[in-house]
Amino acid sequence: MSNTKVLPLLAPADAQGVVPCCPPLTERPMTAEEAETAARMFKALGDPVRLRLFSAVASHEGGEACVCDISDVGVSQPTVSHHLKKLKEAGLLTSERRATWVYYRVEPSVLAAMGKLLALPAAA
Repeated sequence: MSNTKVLPLLAPADAQGVVPCCPPLTERPMTAEEAETAARMFKALGDPVRLRLFSAVASHEGGEACVCDISDVGVSQPTVSHHLKKLKEAGLLTSERRATWVYYRVEPSVLAAMGKLLALPAAA
């Protein structure tokens, strides 16, 4: 049994449906908890294979991808599964089993929240 704690990337939605895990980096210093959440996300994306897998899912037609369609990233299938698991634990992917295949999705709100975290302040 795993003792891994999954930290949510998103808090309850705002009027636009998106609230990042943390304030934009330029808004104020992060709390320790916010930094832990953001670091987990960036750590998951800090591996080139994970970043390629995340990109493959995010850019796949229909917004989801079967593991059979994205596993050609230069590593073995067990390694692909390991990296997909890490992306799920970081809250970046969701998955659904259909028969023998697993389909992965990046929720649009995850991409929007990541964008808000890294956004520059609006010009006055």
